Amino acid sequence: MIPDQIEREIVINAPVERVWAALTEAQHIGAWFGQSAEVDLRPGGALTVTWEEYGTARTTIERVEPKRFFSWRWTPGGIKDSTPDRTTLVEFSLVPEGAGTRLKVVESGFRNLNVTDEERAQAFKDNTQGWRDEIEELRGYVEKLAS
Repeated sequence: MIPDQIEREIVINAPVERVWAALTEAQHIGAWFGQSAEVDLRPGGALTVTWEEYGTARTTIERVEPKRFFSWRWTPGGIKDSTPDRTTLVEFSLVPEGAGTRLKVVESGFRNLNVTDEERAQAFKDNTQGWRDEIEELRGYVEKLAS
């Protein structure tokens, strides 16, 4: 059985304000998460990220609690026909930790994806590795901004 969620947690050596900006402002998202991004930062708004090798992903923003919590729904890579029953929820939680920020990322909803078992397994596998890589890219990007 495919697990329902992916969790990653790291400490970034930068204040919450800087990590928040990197997660929510288009110029920063396009620097660590894709090649470009557009953001309408409000519940129901869209975050669109474009990668040269993967194309464009459009998310629907669910919650925005400045400097504390940010979430969106999206269709995991490789799954066609983006419909509500083919989305997962990505949540970012930020907590100050000393001079840095503890960031937790959770992507959930893989078990309920209305796709084949093979597509579900591939999406889980791809995003498990993807979040491992992306969170490290975020850390490097934000810590570079801090210096």
